[in-house]
Amino acid sequence: MKSFLDENFLLQTKTAERLYHDFAKDMPIIDYHNHLPPDQVLNNINFKNLTHAWLAGDHYKWRAMRTNGVNEKYCTGTDTSDYEKFEKWAETVPYTMRNPLYHWTHLELQRYFGIDTILNGDTAKAIYDEASEKLQTPEFNVQGLLASRKVETICTTDDPLDSLVHHKEYFDRTEQGVDMFPAFRPDKFILIENPAFASYLQRLGDIVGFEINDFDNLKKALRSRANFFAANGCRISDHGLEQIYASEFTEEGADKVLKKVLSGTSISPAEEVEFKSAILHSLGVMYSELGWVQQFHVGALRNNNLRAMRELGPDTGWDSIGDFPQAQAMSRFLGKLDEFNQLAKTVIYNLNPSDNYLIGTMIGNFNDGSVAGKVQFGSGWWFLDQKKGMEDQMDVLSNVGLISRFVGMLTDSRSFLSFPRHEYFRRILCNLLGNDIENGELPNDIKWIGQMVQDISYNNTKNYFGF
Repeated sequence: MKSFLDENFLLQTKTAERLYHDFAKDMPIIDYHNHLPPDQVLNNINFKNLTHAWLAGDHYKWRAMRTNGVNEKYCTGTDTSDYEKFEKWAETVPYTMRNPLYHWTHLELQRYFGIDTILNGDTAKAIYDEASEKLQTPEFNVQGLLASRKVETICTTDDPLDSLVHHKEYFDRTEQGVDMFPAFRPDKFILIENPAFASYLQRLGDIVGFEINDFDNLKKALRSRANFFAANGCRISDHGLEQIYASEFTEEGADKVLKKVLSGTSISPAEEVEFKSAILHSLGVMYSELGWVQQFHVGALRNNNLRAMRELGPDTGWDSIGDFPQAQAMSRFLGKLDEFNQLAKTVIYNLNPSDNYLIGTMIGNFNDGSVAGKVQFGSGWWFLDQKKGMEDQMDVLSNVGLISRFVGMLTDSRSFLSFPRHEYFRRILCNLLGNDIENGELPNDIKWIGQMVQDISYNNTKNYFGF
């Protein structure tokens, strides 16, 4: 019987062990999509305690705690102490077995704090005290946490309305530590059905210095903000949409829809999709002109619990996998850009596992030989960011594409303690390849396959994004 979380965790064969320890383990990390707060990187903060570092904003943990019967006050409440919240999480941990949270929790305790004790209600106080004490020391500030996992580059996710003040100040420093770049997330200017849409346009107009009263001015304003982002190191955009929009449109039609909304007139579902299709295509053209990589996270059904949305707001743990049609619109969107050589490098992340082969084959339609892996099937995302989900994504990509050109893992996280997820991914990758070698399904060419492991872990990412 193997020990839990030993040095060969998730590695089932000697070849897998060799691939991981000799090739993957020591590669640096480029985390090209996350939601880390840039002000905390700039100020190189120390977290007050383990709850602040680990539980604040973590809707994965909140969701598990609620399922375990924990009262909401221990998740998002303000009338309970930090330790009380941690204790409720510790009491929940034993009930998360076979959920990736169980693995991540103990990986993070081991990798950052050297704590290999199993977390539960009985061990909570000792673990909390030890980790919280360490978090107060200089080597456990934000830069220290990142350096301990060999994080080289991070890309945050930023609103076009953002001043990027923290990125700018950080970029101007002579000694920065990890490289930090912004990423452009303009979804609020696509989702025209949002009641706050007009107010977003007002704020955008205030920033760019002209009124956004038609479609052309909206395009100009977003381009102005994109240029500003590019001047501050941005080279990536990102979208979190239910699906890609690509109905027939004209800019004149999109302009009419926009003006109706600005006048307070309701629009039809068809008009809504026409506007979304027009602005998304315009953004795609812009990304190509800027030389950026565009990312699309598709398939999430968000804010299902209306009572929780009203009381707690978005991103608090009430989302799930959706079943939106993806193929035709995705094909039209990518195809319309490609037709006129305006398709930027593209990464598509899928949340519905039934669409894995759809995405895996879709990317091959637009890999035109100009760039290795120009259109990517992104790593397992959100509910699929776990062992089976990552294995399934890599199996599909292997079967219908080239996993050797894959740009690998990212955290998509708000926590500075989440970087062992890269290790988790690398162990799963090495196990897949090691098993194939020992089964005779791949040759015992350790030099070549070891190089492939390093490429997927780091080199492909560095080359693809140009870091």
